[in-house]
Amino acid sequence: MDMTDIFAKIRNNQRITPDEGLYLYRNAELLDLADLANEIRFKKNPDPCVTFLIDSNPNYTNVCSIDCIFCAFFRHPGDAGAYTHTVDEMIENFKASAAKGVTTILLQGGVNPELPFEYYLEMVERTRKEVPEIYPHFFSTSEILGMAAVSRLSVPDVLKKLWDAGLRSIPGGGAEILAEGVRRKISSKKGGPEEWLSVMREAQKLGYKTTATMMYGHLETDEDIVTHLESVRALQDEYNGFTAFIPWSFKPGNTPLEKIIPHYATPMRYLQMLAFSRIYLDNIQHIQASWFSEGKKTGQVALHFGADDFGGTLLEENVHAAANFVNKTNNEECIQLIHESGFDAAQRDTLYGIKKIIPRTIAA
Repeated sequence: MDMTDIFAKIRNNQRITPDEGLYLYRNAELLDLADLANEIRFKKNPDPCVTFLIDSNPNYTNVCSIDCIFCAFFRHPGDAGAYTHTVDEMIENFKASAAKGVTTILLQGGVNPELPFEYYLEMVERTRKEVPEIYPHFFSTSEILGMAAVSRLSVPDVLKKLWDAGLRSIPGGGAEILAEGVRRKISSKKGGPEEWLSVMREAQKLGYKTTATMMYGHLETDEDIVTHLESVRALQDEYNGFTAFIPWSFKPGNTPLEKIIPHYATPMRYLQMLAFSRIYLDNIQHIQASWFSEGKKTGQVALHFGADDFGGTLLEENVHAAANFVNKTNNEECIQLIHESGFDAAQRDTLYGIKKIIPRTIAA
């Protein structure tokens, strides 16, 4: 296999195979990946701007029956620190967020079997009615599968009822690594890759827009990385429902995996992963850099490794915090970080519509 031929194939807009992708991932120089990823980024998103979202990521419950060994956030019923908020409490949270300029709530929780399906429907309906400034980007695939189990409805029926309540997009959390062996080790109660893919497929059939994620840096192999990206790319071919792809590195703090994997994945590996994702996912328009999970400086550098989006400002976040990993920013700093990286900043909505552009020449 020849690296020059693979690079030429990509630059001629030809799709690479999983075997070619694996060879590229293992053997390409990092800066060569960066150059190629940036070429693709500007073909797909030619404007010299980087988008960001003003959002918050609260949680309605940390009670969960899934027992993922990479998670420091969940609690069992009756555990110290276990909580479940009422819909009233969450609506007040959303109103407070809206008052601070938040436009999107990315809402997730544990898979709590004590919560009836009506709870989730009420959450969506009341958010749409009582906090119209907020766009609800609610519920991971695991939560939707949990709703199906509690309600004894099919996943398509659950998604249709959520749609009728006003939900239009769902986040991509819960993918981790879409490889059978990895999921069996780190999240066996979630089922195999098809569990995540099937919920996304059914959602996209109904018209939902979704994101796709990848959490790497634990028990996966290089082959598993390619398998994950191939699964996402193949589903995107079916319905074109993924708006963006977001990779981030595993944070081991306070998790059962901490003794096995005591350190974070390096910034170099993150940049490699980001650039490779931009190259492999030829049918997804946006790649998100994560200042939050990787650090602000790494997030800035990532904007030159194929990413065109800087993620959200995350007014509230609890999952990474439970793993003793905390980064915070605000709108002004987010814009400054983008400008310092050499781009105009563009505030967007959840579905990547541009709300306003803040040029570098205006905001010094």
